Order: sequence, then C-alpha cells, then structure tokens
Amino acid sequence: MLNTTFELNDTTLTVKPVGELDSMTSPAFEAELRQHLTGVASIIVDFEKLNYISSAGLRVFLAMEQSLKDRNAEMKLIHVSEHIMEIFDLVGFLDVVTVE
Repeated sequence: MLNTTFELNDTTLTVKPVGELDSMTSPAFEAELRQHLTGVASIIVDFEKLNYISSAGLRVFLAMEQSLKDRNAEMKLIHVSEHIMEIFDLVGFLDVVTVE
C-alpha cells in the first residue's frame, strides 16, 4: 500500500510517498503525480517514509525525470534510505536523477 501527500509551494511540488512503491502501486502514483504537474518548475520527492521501491517504481521516476527535463524543470530525491540508495547505485539510477 502507498499513501502520498502532495504540497505545492509556488512552483515547487513536494511529494511524500509513504509505504511501498511497486508494480501494484506505481500506476496510481504516477497518474496522481502527473495530475499535480501544472505550473511546476521543480519536484522534491521525500523518500523518508518510503519503505520499498521496485523496478516499476524506478520506472516512474525515470519517466518523470525525462518529462521534466523536456520542459526545463527538475526533480530531486531527498531522505533516501541507505537500503534504497544501494538499489539506486546498483542499477545506475544515481547517474540519471539528483539525490540529496
């Protein structure tokens, strides 16, 4: 299960997913995220309460990164756990997205 809050402050959207982002939850997460993109220049995704991410979840962020790049917007991921950071490193995800 995944619960997500979206907070828009001027042109920055902060996204806070809570739970697991996998093949079951990623389609709804991506659809909801895309609904919040109007007028957004940057996205901050707070991974603090994300317990798990599968390849389906990674694909959402790869697609989002490309979509934002095409419109001169940016995305950064924050509070990424050590476990998820290891996954990012293993699959080369750190070469594509900004993690702080």
